[in-house]
This record gives sequence, structure tokens and C-alpha cells, in this order.
Amino acid sequence: MGHRGPDGSALLWSAAVPYESPAPTSRAAAFQALKSLEHEVDLVIVGGGINGAGIARDAARRGLKVVVVEQNDLAFGTSSRSSKLIHGGLRYLEQYRVHLVFESVTERQRLLKCAPHLVAPLGFLFPVYEGDKQPLAMIRAGMWLYDGLALFQHERHRTLDPSECKALVPQLDLTGLTGAPLYWDCATDDARLTLETAIDATLHGAIICPWTKAITFERGAGQRIRSVVVKCAQSGEEVRIKTRGVINATGPWADDTLETSRKDSPPLLRPTKGVHIVIDRARLNLPHAVVCRHPDDSRVLFAIPWGDRTYVGTSDTDEQVDPSEVRASRADVRYLLRAVESYFPSANVSEDDVIATWAGLRPLISEGDSAQSESEVSREHKIFVGDGGMVTVAGGKLTTYRKMAAEVVDAAVQELKSSALLTIELSASETETSPLPGGVGFDGSEGQRGALAYEITKLGIESDIATHLVSTYGSRAIEVARLVKKDPSAGARLIEGRPEIVAQVDFAIQQELAGSATDVLCRRTQLSLRDHQNGLGALDAVVARMQSALGWNSERANEEKARYRHEVALQTAWRNE
Repeated sequence: MGHRGPDGSALLWSAAVPYESPAPTSRAAAFQALKSLEHEVDLVIVGGGINGAGIARDAARRGLKVVVVEQNDLAFGTSSRSSKLIHGGLRYLEQYRVHLVFESVTERQRLLKCAPHLVAPLGFLFPVYEGDKQPLAMIRAGMWLYDGLALFQHERHRTLDPSECKALVPQLDLTGLTGAPLYWDCATDDARLTLETAIDATLHGAIICPWTKAITFERGAGQRIRSVVVKCAQSGEEVRIKTRGVINATGPWADDTLETSRKDSPPLLRPTKGVHIVIDRARLNLPHAVVCRHPDDSRVLFAIPWGDRTYVGTSDTDEQVDPSEVRASRADVRYLLRAVESYFPSANVSEDDVIATWAGLRPLISEGDSAQSESEVSREHKIFVGDGGMVTVAGGKLTTYRKMAAEVVDAAVQELKSSALLTIELSASETETSPLPGGVGFDGSEGQRGALAYEITKLGIESDIATHLVSTYGSRAIEVARLVKKDPSAGARLIEGRPEIVAQVDFAIQQELAGSATDVLCRRTQLSLRDHQNGLGALDAVVARMQSALGWNSERANEEKARYRHEVALQTAWRNE
């Protein structure tokens, strides 16, 4: 304690947990910890997305011995390719899923408190036009119900008339506009939410190993799974983990994991593809998100401000493809641009204005109705206890991941106890009130953000970089800044004019389980989506830094560059169709 900002206010992050902890938060240390295991663990969790990370956090906090293995990077799949929203799901009121909305707004409020650096309020303008299926009066009634389900703890909506809309969003089409409620939900960094959830799990004893694939589930007496053989995706080294239980949290890979466990397992999923496009904010300048109904099929889309960019999404189409290779097509891009043209005609946005795209598969549960449209498929999750004692979770949404994780751990614990494999008394996980690492000693207020950024500038870091670090890491930003204090070269910008710096590469290696250049450029910094050249201008610097830190030879360094270029090629392949 004792630190103070420029306004004299006390700085709370000095009370935060120090992150030079013995927890294995580098990828190399995590795999070494896995190799050094001498005893049986309680749970092996397969999948390092938001569900796997959330389950690991909940289980580790209860006192269970937990290992997570992920075949690629944390949040590689759907968990870094969502709409990046923590929201109640206003449209679910149309489907009379009031319980799902109540659950979601409750979890939204909890995440605001536990991760204020990653979850921030965002206004949503909902334009209503003459001839819309739901008139303005009906939408307003829904807004009051939405606010009420949140127990009025969030900022309440208000309705803007056309002149107020014009002043707020000059590019919005006013033709036939009857009014527009402005309501509030939250934006997030989905990849970092996953990452910090996983890191909190490691700080409570979990071993989390990205780039480690489960290749065999070995059965013991009664055909129960009692060990998992995993393989390092980078070295090829194999390790056998003895375990009491297994959880399948592999999202769009859930059916593949079940098939690995036992051949001919019936499929659970109906995956749908969601695509987003990124546009320079100078072309589409929005102070709040705007809810758009697509002019062709009335599907709800969002145009969302994102720092110096704006992104638009999402599509919703059935897709049967390897989740690792899912990408936007030219038809997807044109579909989204059609909505932009309809709502913001004066912006004149074209394909040439699309900086980047991202696409992911939603692991929705098949309900056996092929006539049901993609948008009608339930987003609710289900938990299955299947063959060999494997617990599988499928479906669900980012907003409710914490509650979903608790339910999965409950199911796994019950299954272990019923099999007489767990007899110890467990602690409460307290995930609903305990902050994520960057939220320790940090309330997210503008005053505290400014005070922490000011403290970081005293370490010789420019103000825009300091602001960026606080927005990215919360109270942990001071730890990144101290890397610059130790090594001034770490303060160099990765790309001229942008705030991302070399120290973020170092921190990703040392404290954030990064194992490849793609991990850093796609999910630790998101330069692949935010930069006009998709981060290619930073590739050499990132690889050089990682090569020095991790001892890569020149062949490995060249492979890393090739892999990242392939990732960018997937993002931009639609241009060549």
C-alpha cells in the first residue's frame, strides 16, 4: 500500500497477488509439471476454451487435483471467435426463454465485479423502423422486462427519437425510423477472459498444458477411463496421466473427443458458423453498438465499436468443417456488408474496407430437427455422463460460462462419489465473488485506470502504451511495465504507431502459457485482427524475441513464421474467391 495517483487517491493494485508465483504459468513449466506428476489426479479436463478453463478454475478452487490439456492454444477455437459480448440475450425474450435471460444478466453482473478490466458496460442502440415486425412500443416493453430481470442493477434503458439518433450516430439511416431504445450490456475480450480464468486455476494448483493433445483414453476395471495418454504437439513427447475422472470440454471438437474415447459414439452437435468483419472506425464511427436486423432474413446482427476499429457480426449458418480451418467466405463478408449498407448507407463501406475477419463454430446441441433454422437452435448447454465415466458439456454461451462450469464440476464430483473414487470434503469455489487475476485490487473505474496508467508512465513508458496496458491487463499491467524497467528494449512498439510492445511478448511467454508466435499475435495481443496488415509487420520481432527466450533454432523460427502466415491467409482467403 502507500502508492498514490496524480489526484492523491490510493492505488489498490499494490495489494494484489504477486505474479512471480511458483504456479506453472509458462508453457514449458506446465508441461514439465505434467511430466513430473507422481500421483493420480482427480480430473483430466480435455479442452482449453472458456468452458475448460472455467471448469478447471472451479474444480481447483474446491481442492480437486486438476490437469487441463488443449491440443492448440488456450481459446484457440470458439472462445476467441465469439461476438466478444457479455450479454443477457435480449432476443431470447422473443423466444420466451426468460429463465435464460435472467441467468445471463445475473452472470453479467458477477463478471462486471470479478473482471472489471475485461468486462465493460457498452451501450446498444436498437433502431426501430416503420413496418418492423416488432413495433417500438413492443420493443420498449421488452426493454423494461430486460431491465427488471437485471433487478435494475445495470444502467436503465432510454428511448431516443430520430433527431437524437441523428446526433448520436450521424451515419445511421433515418428513413422510416420511429425511435431507438438505448440499452446496456457489456463487451469483453473473450480470449483474455479465457486466459485469466485459466491462470487463476493455475494459481490454485491446476496444471494447464496448451499444445498438448489427448490421444488415448485407457480403461481399467469396469471399462472406466483411468488414464489419458497425451502428446506434446510441438516435441512429440507422450505422457500418461492417471486420473479418477475425465471431462470433455472441447466445444466444436466434442464429437471427435467422444469418438476417440469410444468408436461409433452418436454425434451430439449441430455446429453453426459465426463470422465477423473488422472495419476501420474512421469509416464506420459508432459511439455505441447498433442492433441491426439483416434486410434479407431479419437475423439480428451487431455493429460494435472496438477501440480504433468497428466490427460487424455475426452470421449463423450450418457448417461441417474442421474447426481449425473454419474461415469467412466472400458470401459471408458480402452478407454482413449488406447489413452495413442498409443501416449506414452514407458510410459507403465496401469489401476494400474490411481489415480482417474471424470465424468460429458454435458447438450447439443437435435437437434432431433439420427443418429448424440455425438461429432457432437452443444456446442452452447440456451435461452428459457417458461411457467410461466421461462427463461431456456441450452448448452454452460465453456469458454463463462460470455457472456452467460449476454445474459441470458438480456433475463430475457426483459421478466420482457414486463410483467411490472421491471421499474428501471439498471447499466452496467462490468463483461468483472472487476476482480474476487482473481484477485483484482493481475496480475498473476511470479514476483508478488513470492512476495506474500514470504510475506506469513513471517507469518511462509513453502514456498511450500505459493506457493500453491497463485496459488489457488490469492490475497486472504493472507487472508488464516492470519488464520494461528491467529491460528497456522491451518497451519498443511491435508496430509503429500502435501501443502493443515487446514486453507483452515476454509476459505472454513467462506468465501466460504462450507457446507460439500465433498465440501472441492472435490471442495475447490480437494484432492479427486490429492491425491493417494483420500483424505481419510485427512477425519478425515476435519470432526473434521468442526464439531468444525459448531457444528455438532457425528451422523452428521459420516454421513459426510460416504458421502465422497461414493463419493470416485463412483470414484473407475470401478475397480470392
